[in-house]
Amino acid sequence: MSRICEICGKKPSTGRMIARRGLAKAKGGVGLKITGITHRRFMPNLQVVKIIVKGTVKRIKICTSCLKAGKVQKA
Repeated sequence: MSRICEICGKKPSTGRMIARRGLAKAKGGVGLKITGITHRRFMPNLQVVKIIVKGTVKRIKICTSCLKAGKVQKA
């Protein structure tokens, strides 16, 4: 199952989580040190919705931003 919105094509994007330790210089410390970088994925908020397409009912995956914008007519 792909995690892609069938209306706008929104799909997972990548990013990083940066783990830091120490006390900031502005707070009287010696500065923050990066102790690790982990890759992560940002998933779109997809919902399975029944919609009307040419008089028939279909089930599609649609992101909530398209759903709120009213880009489809729910069955």
